[in-house]
Amino acid sequence: MADFNVVLTPGDVAAGLVNTVVEIPEGSRLKVEWDRKRAVFMLDRVEPAIFAKPCNYGFIPQTLDEDGDELDTLIICPEPLATGVWLEARIVGVMKFEDDGEVDDKIVVVPADNRDQGDLLKSLDDDPMLRQKLEHHFTHYKDLKKPGSTKVMGWGDAEEAKQIIESCIKRYQEQKPEIAGCGCGNCDCQK
Repeated sequence: MADFNVVLTPGDVAAGLVNTVVEIPEGSRLKVEWDRKRAVFMLDRVEPAIFAKPCNYGFIPQTLDEDGDELDTLIICPEPLATGVWLEARIVGVMKFEDDGEVDDKIVVVPADNRDQGDLLKSLDDDPMLRQKLEHHFTHYKDLKKPGSTKVMGWGDAEEAKQIIESCIKRYQEQKPEIAGCGCGNCDCQK
């Protein structure tokens, strides 16, 4: 398997485009996560069936959010995408999110080339029901284990999302020697 943090860049953020890698398909309750040090996906846990993901869930390569993981994406697409698929996506906004008191923002994106729906979703204002569904899911998905541990702090537009992405790229570049091996994907060396 390719090491996505080596073979992909974050994308052309200034133009509103990012590369994103799918961790969890829409409708899945399997919490799959990218293991950066081993360059593989791992099953972290099985969520209750009532908390299946409301959209595809992924990450932007070569970014590092304040929680220590790659910056998350919520990929709005007409169908579920398989774990490990990567796509170029257009930024439409950001869900500002806290998980256990840590910043864990989610960049909301759509496929850059959607010939079925075109540019139907240009901003989060275009679909208020989508925001409500995402907010409800992420506010409650840990309620059965840790009630009140997650909180949607608000929403931002594509420009605010770009600023967050840029700061996460910078954080990754500054901490890269500490978080990644040599890039070969097969060792823990610090070349």
